Amino acid sequence: MPRLHRHDGWSIPRLVPLLAGTFVLISTLLAAAFSQWWLIFTGFVGANLVFYSAVGWCPATLLLLRAGVSSGPTSCSMATEVPTADRS
Repeated sequence: MPRLHRHDGWSIPRLVPLLAGTFVLISTLLAAAFSQWWLIFTGFVGANLVFYSAVGWCPATLLLLRAGVSSGPTSCSMATEVPTADRS
């Protein structure tokens, strides 16, 4: 059974879903409290998540790269790696 690695900080693959989830919750609360028009923002965030999963980048990734956030691997991708034996 592979051991799960602890993450080494916040990287873009970890921050994009975090930001999207936060924006969805905020816009849903704003739609419930003030106006249904805030649901347009919720749809925009959802569309960006679909775009991010299909292409590998979205506008948020460009901003995060400019801010100096690492684009390194996440703990999920490291946990699924299978070590191979060197047989040479």
